[in-house]
This record gives sequence, C-alpha cells and structure tokens, in this order.
Amino acid sequence: MSARASPQRAAWLALIFLTIVWALNWTVMKVALDFSGPFAFSALRYAVGTLVLFALLVFRPRTLRPSPWWPTIVIGLTQIAAFQTFAQLALVAGSAGKTALLSYTLPFWVVPLAWWWLHEKPGWLRWICIAVAAVGLVLIISPWRGVGHPLSVMLALASGLVWAVGTVVSKRVFEQHPEVTPLQLTAWSMLIGTAVLVILGLVIPEHPIHWTTSYLLAIAYSGFLSSSIGWALWSLVVQRLPANVSGLTSLAVPVAGVLFAWWLLREQPSPAEWLGIALIAVALLALNFSTRTRGGVQGGEPSRSRDDAM
Repeated sequence: MSARASPQRAAWLALIFLTIVWALNWTVMKVALDFSGPFAFSALRYAVGTLVLFALLVFRPRTLRPSPWWPTIVIGLTQIAAFQTFAQLALVAGSAGKTALLSYTLPFWVVPLAWWWLHEKPGWLRWICIAVAAVGLVLIISPWRGVGHPLSVMLALASGLVWAVGTVVSKRVFEQHPEVTPLQLTAWSMLIGTAVLVILGLVIPEHPIHWTTSYLLAIAYSGFLSSSIGWALWSLVVQRLPANVSGLTSLAVPVAGVLFAWWLLREQPSPAEWLGIALIAVALLALNFSTRTRGGVQGGEPSRSRDDAM
C-alpha cells in the first residue's frame, strides 16, 4: 500500500464506524427527548463529549494547545452549536427518520461552498456521483409521501447547511495549518459549541429532566460515541479527503438508518427506498474508486507520522 493510500484508507474506515454510530444516534436522540427538552439534552451530551475529548488530549500533550481561534470559533458555532440546536428542534417537530434524511443534505451544500472557498472544482465523475446520490436521496425521502411539518423540514435543512459551513472551514484549517490534528480541532471547537449549548440549556425554559436509566444511557451513547469519538473521526475524514468527497460520503449514514430500521424495527423499505439505497451505494463506490485511482488526496494532505494523525 502506498504512503498516500494509507491516509485514505483510514478515512474510509472511520466512515464505516461513523455510519453505524450516527445512524443509530438519531433514534437515541428521539428516545431521549421523551425525558427532557432538546436544549438540556444537547448541553449534557456535548458536555460529556467535550470532557472525553480533553481527557484524550491530556495523553497527547503536544496537541493540547488550542487550534487557530477564529476558525475554531466558527466551527464550534456552526458545526456544533447551530447544527445540534436545529437538529434537536427538528426532531421535536418531526420523525427521527425524516429529520435524519433532511439533515444529510450536507453534501449538496458542501459542493458549492468547497468550490467557492477551497477551489475544489468537482471533476466529471464526481458530478455524476453527486447527481446519482441526489436522485437516491430524493427516492429515500420520497417527498410525494410527505416530509413532515414545514418547520421541521426547514430546521433540518438548516442543520445540513451549518454543518456544511463547519466542514468547509475545517478543511481550510487543515490546509493552512498542517500541524493541527483532527482530535485537537474537534476538542477546541466542541468546547466553544458546548458553551453555547449549556447557556441555551440554562436560559430556555423546558420541562424538567426525568433521570431514568434510558435517559442516562442515551446521554452516554450520544456523548461518548456520537459526540466525542464521532466528531473527531469526522474531522479525520475531512482532513484526508477533499471536502466535496467527505460531504458526499456522509450519505452512507441515512442509508444505514433505513437499513437499521428494517433490521431492528421491521420497517420494510418501499421499492423507491430500495432503489435510492442502491443509487447512493453505487455513487459511493464510484467515489471511492475515483479517489483511489487518483493516487492520493486532493487538497494538500499533510505529511505526518501515524502517531500524529489524531
């Protein structure tokens, strides 16, 4: 395996883990909202996530220093605070499945933003992958069957937009500051976003928290796996793949969500959903093939040792 192929392989392996964890997390969040308001839950899960990340940084003292402040603040406010706030509010007004699907319009926001800010102009094969994936997502969402409350739809779409902004800014940080690691950037940006979420949780009136076992398990899952480890691995994917590629790979998560619902809840996908899943799978396979055949990662993959990767 070439030296440049290894970072890509790590990014795709991280994506597999993220697909499983984040696909299940939407259902976990929906359950958690039966026991507390969205802002209280967001504050608690991200407080746990921030503590976990800084505990990991303690064992890597070279990366404990803050990442560049201004982009870190932007990432914390968009990818963490705004994304989580919009997504949680959308869950209150709509179903977990539809909200997850609409939030994962992320890649279709990332492409123009990355083209504008990072000068990542997709080649013809990536445009085809994007178009095929877009058709697949529409088939899975099946808007002709209804997409839920209009407010929930708008909030879910907004969450995809702010996530895209945070993704592109993160990619810019890795390009301009090769010494910054995904763990370092995630920890400090999450600290910023968590501070905002804690303030919102304290000042916005909500019904009291019911401290049940299910609620504590939801905080543990969302805080440790989805928030801390999940966002750190997402930063790794963004660092090692072009922004428009990493954005498109995120569509594996809603596909996995539909498949998990079929497996665990016996929710049979419709023929349109099966076709949509197949189209997204084809697009992701073609995307993986295109990045491998190019012999490396676009966007200035920094040269670093395996020990410094995270």
